[in-house]
Amino acid sequence: MTDWADETEGKVLDAALSLAGEMGWSAAMTDRAARRVGLSAGERELLLPLGARDLAALLSRRHDALALETLSALDPAKMKIRERISCGVEARLEAAFQDEQALRRWAGFLALPANLPLAMRLVWESADHLWRWAGDTATDENHYSKRAILSGILISTLAARLTGGPASASAELTARIDNVMAFEKWKAGVKPTQAIGELTAALGRLRYR
Repeated sequence: MTDWADETEGKVLDAALSLAGEMGWSAAMTDRAARRVGLSAGERELLLPLGARDLAALLSRRHDALALETLSALDPAKMKIRERISCGVEARLEAAFQDEQALRRWAGFLALPANLPLAMRLVWESADHLWRWAGDTATDENHYSKRAILSGILISTLAARLTGGPASASAELTARIDNVMAFEKWKAGVKPTQAIGELTAALGRLRYR
């Protein structure tokens, strides 16, 4: 049996996607989306205590799931590491752009200073999913470095796609893989603190894109 909370969250998110392009990711949008699916104020508070932030997280995780569904048709063991990550980033972008109008407002919402901790957590989750699909088993410092670097790439390619379209995102991805994603560089010991600094800078560029 489908869990009530999971099913209802999905319905509220669907309603939110139809509203967010006009209303943005806000308390008012969250309340209206909840009312559209028949939730009382108390049920909305129980299900989405953080309001628009909860809906933003649900959307990111939906896109993660869609990307992994697409990637399940591929065999990463037959690919070079760069190809795996390219396919992963491209699948994640295509999943996100199924909701392009709402995505634009979502990106601006998460790039606000108050929401940066949530944005970093969500993009880290996305990077972790992609690395696990790619077969990464690192448990040392490289585990964190890889995810931090890929997080920055996910953000920069998203910003490029939002501002310049698919060709711009593809060029950004190619450039970042050439300049940043060399596996040998990771093995040489890129520090997590360095990569997290780059991630923060990428979020700033997304805000002011």
